[in-house]
Amino acid sequence: MKIKTRVEKKSFNSHELNVRYCFKVAVYAEFRRDWVEALRFYDDAYHILREMAGTTKKLPLIQCLVQIKTVAEQLHFKTSTLLLHGGKVVEAITWFRQHIISYRRLVGPADVAFLHWEWMSRQFLVFAELLETSSKAIPGNSNIALGTADLALSEWEFQPAYYYQFAAHYLKEKRTSLDLSLTMSETADEIDRNAESVVPSIYVGQFARLLELGDALIMQSLTDEEYTRYAFSERKRFQDSSEITAFLKKAYETFTNLKAQRMACFCGFHMAKEYFVAGDLSNAKQLLDGIVLLYRQEGWVTLLWEVLGYLRECSRKCGTVKEFVEYSLELAALPVSSDSGIQSFRRNECGPAGPASLAQREIIHKEIFELVSGETRLASVEGNTDHKVNEETPLHLDIDLVSPLRLVLLASVAFHEPMIKPGVSTLITVSLLSQLPLTVDIDELEIQFNQSECNFIITNSERPSAAISSGQKGCRVESAPLALNTNRWLYLMYAIKPELSGKLECTYVIAKMRPHFTICCGAESPASMEDLPLWKFEDRVETFPTRDPALAFSGQKAAQVEEPEPQVDLILGAAGPALVGECFTFPVTVASKDHAIFSGELKINLLDVKGGGLFSPREAELFSTDSHHVELLGVTGPEGEDESLMGPDKIKKIQQSFGLVSVPTLKDGESWSCKLQIKWHRPKPAMLFVSFGYFPDSNESTSQRIHLHKSLQIEGKTAVVFSHQFMLPFHQDPLLLSRIKSVPGSDDLASLPMNETSILVISAKNCSEVPLLLQSMSFEVDGGIERPCTLEHSAMDMLCPAHLIPGEEFKKVFTVIPEVESSSLDLGSVSLRWRSDSEMEVLSTSAATQEWVLTKHKLPDVKVELPPLVLNRELPPYAVLGDPLMYLIKIRNQTQLLQEVKFSLGDAQGFVLSGSHSYTVFVLPKSEHTLGYKLVPLASGPQQLPQVTVISARYSAAFQPSIAASTVFVFPSKPQFKTTDIGDNKLEPVAAE
Repeated sequence: MKIKTRVEKKSFNSHELNVRYCFKVAVYAEFRRDWVEALRFYDDAYHILREMAGTTKKLPLIQCLVQIKTVAEQLHFKTSTLLLHGGKVVEAITWFRQHIISYRRLVGPADVAFLHWEWMSRQFLVFAELLETSSKAIPGNSNIALGTADLALSEWEFQPAYYYQFAAHYLKEKRTSLDLSLTMSETADEIDRNAESVVPSIYVGQFARLLELGDALIMQSLTDEEYTRYAFSERKRFQDSSEITAFLKKAYETFTNLKAQRMACFCGFHMAKEYFVAGDLSNAKQLLDGIVLLYRQEGWVTLLWEVLGYLRECSRKCGTVKEFVEYSLELAALPVSSDSGIQSFRRNECGPAGPASLAQREIIHKEIFELVSGETRLASVEGNTDHKVNEETPLHLDIDLVSPLRLVLLASVAFHEPMIKPGVSTLITVSLLSQLPLTVDIDELEIQFNQSECNFIITNSERPSAAISSGQKGCRVESAPLALNTNRWLYLMYAIKPELSGKLECTYVIAKMRPHFTICCGAESPASMEDLPLWKFEDRVETFPTRDPALAFSGQKAAQVEEPEPQVDLILGAAGPALVGECFTFPVTVASKDHAIFSGELKINLLDVKGGGLFSPREAELFSTDSHHVELLGVTGPEGEDESLMGPDKIKKIQQSFGLVSVPTLKDGESWSCKLQIKWHRPKPAMLFVSFGYFPDSNESTSQRIHLHKSLQIEGKTAVVFSHQFMLPFHQDPLLLSRIKSVPGSDDLASLPMNETSILVISAKNCSEVPLLLQSMSFEVDGGIERPCTLEHSAMDMLCPAHLIPGEEFKKVFTVIPEVESSSLDLGSVSLRWRSDSEMEVLSTSAATQEWVLTKHKLPDVKVELPPLVLNRELPPYAVLGDPLMYLIKIRNQTQLLQEVKFSLGDAQGFVLSGSHSYTVFVLPKSEHTLGYKLVPLASGPQQLPQVTVISARYSAAFQPSIAASTVFVFPSKPQFKTTDIGDNKLEPVAAE
């Protein structure tokens, strides 16, 4: 069957027939999956139906509107479904907007307006479900323009929560309209006995009465009056509250997941009101507690008023007196001064708190203070009990820095002086501010400090004060007018006299307003006090929390009480310079002048000069010696007392960085001293911090501990600096290939010939400021491993205790004979035993008791290799002018191969020589070849011998003696020498004759 075109359908005479035709064709097109054609005919049917609204005369007015809306609802559902399934989300939302605009004004008669709001709610609900279950992704763009700015869609219209919210909104309108219609209807209480016989007609949107005539059933049309009574009876059977709550809950959860906090709170508030109406106070309060936090933060006073009203009513019905008072006081302190009532979102309605006005604030204020005074009771719905504030059930409120009740009572405390001397009076200003609408009379004000001795009480001089409790007896009591007016600071200035040193801080200000009602406020500093957020932008007079504006910007609620002046001397003295490795003795003396000393403690701390932690000496911590450059070894008393001889009440605790030592009781004029033993492991400046604390009398419970601090910087210095030098024997030069053919980047190690004698010179220089006494210098093998070399020193060079003045250098010569070939031979360490040799130490300590300091110097590794050729030169120790002398040159081959050696001898200006200057020789394996020359000196004094150069053909290497080793002294005539025996086997030259 061919589908008729738009022109052919014009032959129908009735709008109703045209709608039926378009609907049937659209259904057939949808069956053939021709979505475009189906959408076109659904659209035609919808527009024709909209033209029928208000024009048909076939049905009564009410039923006509119902039928038109029902058919339009189906057409809209079909169109929206096709658009969403086709992925045309924007077109579907635009279509829904036009659908609502077209029908939202077709309310109909006022008595059945609830049918219209029910229909509107259903439109939003169905579209929300369609949008939520659509398989296509919703665009992420927040603003999508559709041709003109008037058709631009907001980002919320793409969220199902937006439509769930309006579905609940219109359902609430339907409930309100239905309640109003039932109230105004004269027949609302009558029961329609024939309501059960009303059934839907065969036509969409119509209803008829089903009648039985014999065996036949006939359908009878209804009048508008009959249909209205039927609608009333049907709607009275359903409870809309549960559906409204369900819609709002879905919207609330969706907005919460989208991080839309404000929209979620809006839906949550309406959901809480539904719970409240239904009597579910637990769920209502749970939602309201979260919403009120946002409204406080945002400063939305009007919304906050309404939410607090519901919370207040919840606490009233639950019988929680404390919460009821807190919410009531916050309500009374809100910045609401308008006389007009609060406007709800839809109509002029007030919450449980009443209209947000100054008059209502005053009513709440009076109601609360009547309750806390015990004049009235709080009636509770749960349990049908009454609650009262009395001696058995007192009420106490706490206000901290973030409490919303700072609006009710704000306490500021400012010290006039930042530093206070103990026992000297100082002034403080206590200021109170309240935003309650009426004057508040405070019966008693208690000011509390961290030092309880400074606490005092202020009673109201204009009201009979209640008896002071037993816990407050003994406190200082003052009297002053304590009338607190709205938005006006109450200034109270008093003097306090602290006795204990340290930080003195005002902690709390406790206001007692009725016999059994108190408010505890955390004291705040004027300089750091934050404004009241809700009153910050209100039109009110700005005042300072203190009479002195300068104090308002700098005043603090805390001051520092200085310690009493110590009447003792703490003397730190040094016994000499601190040397690394030596036990440094440091005397500390405590001398009493005008104070006796009881329970004295001496705390010693070693700190890094560049900044280090001051460790508590009472904490036991384990440290390794390697991690400390400076170490506290111990403390000795004046007679050398040790820890085992001290009494049980004495303390002696020594650790690597700190120590704690008890000082005995001293009378006025007595003194006590001790010596600190400190050892430096590495050269490093250290700060010695000594703290002495004591009580001036024996009653420690009432006395103030006095502290005295001294510090001194001590630098640990290195006493001895080592150096070393490797030398070859006189006139002996081995061929070391590693020296000649050095590889770039190789280790810079000294090379020694294997099985040949080398000379090692060790130097120790005194770098300190005091003389040193050297005991011995020796070699030690690291790790106890046998050294693969021979180290010797002659008996002529044995070290007896020797004195070394500052800056002087001590040298000792050793012979080294490596026995194995190695690329890295460990020679071990040089150990030097020494001690200070200052006059002060000699006078104070006997030589027998002084300890020797052992200082080790690690020798660097050396490279040992077998030299293939060794060049030895033999000549007399001196020469005489004109006398010939023999100059022997020996070349020793230490390999198993025949060595070809090229030899050359250069001329020297101071000598005349005979023989060949250059030739080639062959040296047999493990043998020696000797060359002899006769030289005649031509000049006196130190003369340079002829330069010898040896070239090995096999190794392509040349070596020659150094210039310093090729010098000889020529005397003008033969000298005469004498020797003297000095008794220690040492030979000293005597001047030549």
